[in-house]
Amino acid sequence: MRILGIETSCDETAAAVVTERGEVLSDVVHTQIDVHAPYGGVVPELASRNHQHFIRPVIERALAQANTSLTSLDGLAVTCQPGLSGALLVGLGVARAMAWAADKPLVGVDHLVGHLLAAFLRFPEQLAQEYPEFPFIALLVSGGHTALYRVDGPELNQIRELGATRDDAAGEAYDKVAKLLGLGYPGGPVVDRLAQEGDPLVIELSRPMPGRDSLEFSFSGLKTNVMRYVELQGLPGNDSRLRDLCAAFQSRVVDSLVQKTLRAAKREGLSTIVVGGGVAANRGLRSALDAAAAARGLRTIFPPLRACTDNAAMIAYAGAQRLRLGHDDRQNLTMSPHSALLTVTKKGPGPRGAAQRRAQ
Repeated sequence: MRILGIETSCDETAAAVVTERGEVLSDVVHTQIDVHAPYGGVVPELASRNHQHFIRPVIERALAQANTSLTSLDGLAVTCQPGLSGALLVGLGVARAMAWAADKPLVGVDHLVGHLLAAFLRFPEQLAQEYPEFPFIALLVSGGHTALYRVDGPELNQIRELGATRDDAAGEAYDKVAKLLGLGYPGGPVVDRLAQEGDPLVIELSRPMPGRDSLEFSFSGLKTNVMRYVELQGLPGNDSRLRDLCAAFQSRVVDSLVQKTLRAAKREGLSTIVVGGGVAANRGLRSALDAAAAARGLRTIFPPLRACTDNAAMIAYAGAQRLRLGHDDRQNLTMSPHSALLTVTKKGPGPRGAAQRRAQ
C-alpha cells in the first residue's frame, strides 16, 4: 500500500507518501520557525494561517516526489490529535476533502503514536538502519510531551503509559531556558550545541525529583533553578559560563530521562528501548542513553534525525497500520487537542497517589 500522510498539529506543515512497510517514498516538511521566532514560541493563530497557505503546495510536492497521484494512492492518513485545534482543523479539512473526492479510505492518527512508530520508517539513504520489534519500551520526549510507554503493537490499546511529566515537557524546558538566556527560538538545538562545549560540574543545579523511585518526570523546578542562578549571578554572555550553565542544565535533564527509561525497561522486563520526539535528536541524550543501555545489555533505537521532529512520514506509517486492518474514519473523523492514549500520571504538584487512568 502507498499512503499519503498529512501533519499540521503544530508549526510544521508536512506531507509524505509511505508504504505499509515503512518505505518513505517522499517526505516534505515546511517549517514555521521564522514565523514564530520573533515571539519566542508558537502563536496558534499564525500557525493556522501558515498551514492554510502552504498545505496545498506541500502535498503536491510530496505526490510529485513519490511519482504518484491522488487516484493512485491506497489511502490517506492525517493527524487528528493532539495539537493546536486550529492547526489540526486545517489538515483534517484538506484530508477529508481529498478522501471524499477520490473515494479513498481515510484514517485519523494520534500524533503521539506517530512518534512512537517513527523508528520503523525506512529512508532510502539509511538502508542500514536498525528497526525495533514489539514489545519495547518507548521514551517519547518532545516540546509538548515527555512520557514512557510500553508498546506491544501499533494500535492505541496496545500502548500503555508507564509515567509522564507532571509539569513541563523536556523540550519545553529547553526552550524556556534558552529564552531566559537569550538564545532564541527554538532553543533546544542551541542549548545542546553549547552544552557540548561546557563542563556540567562547574555549576550546581538541582536534580529533578531526587529520591523518587517512580517513572514520572518533572522539569519545572530545574527551569526555576536556572532562573534563580541568573537572578543571583547575572545573565552570562557568550562565554564559558554560558556553556557551563547549558551543560549543567542538559546533564540534569538527560540524567533524569536516562535513569527512568532504564528503570522502566527493568520493571517491564524488556531489552529494547525506542526513543521518539524532537528531543530524540539531542546529542547528549543519544550518547548517554546508548552508553548506559549498552552497559546493561539493552538495545537502543533512535529514528533518523529527520524523523525525530514533526513529520508526515510517521503519520502515514501509523495510518497504514490502521488501514491494513480495514479502518476507515471518513464518516466519523473528528479533531481533539488531547491524545487518545490513556494516562496514568496526574499533572501538577503534590503526592503521586493512585494511578489515574482516563481517556482524554
